[in-house]
Amino acid sequence: MTDVNRRFLTDHDHLQDLGIAIEAQEEGYVRLSLPFDESLANPGSGVMQGGVVATLIDHGGGAALRTTLDEPAETPHASTELNVSYVRPASGDLTAEATVVRSGTSMAVVEVEVTTEFGGEEKTVAVGRVSLHIDRE
Repeated sequence: MTDVNRRFLTDHDHLQDLGIAIEAQEEGYVRLSLPFDESLANPGSGVMQGGVVATLIDHGGGAALRTTLDEPAETPHASTELNVSYVRPASGDLTAEATVVRSGTSMAVVEVEVTTEFGGEEKTVAVGRVSLHIDRE
């Protein structure tokens, strides 16, 4: 499972360009990191652009799902719904923890929490839910 997620990340130029990295994973769970970069912030704000946070959530959903599949590289899957609730602005490095709620025959649901250090403490930046279609045929 580890190799599949690392290969996916390595082969995906967009995710590489953003700087997303896999920090930890086990069945049904993945922790990702995304270092803050001014190029990913809204101009002049020093705050990470919301679409970048949403991308981290979406990728976290897929990465967590792949840890539950018997043949992750051979099992096509795609996000069908992405819900993001932004809690506070992010002006530092991000960590995303994605946990599979259910991986069924044709659908999966993954919950993702994104945090950053804020005032010396880890604080929630956004919470999201990713629904994915799984093509097991």
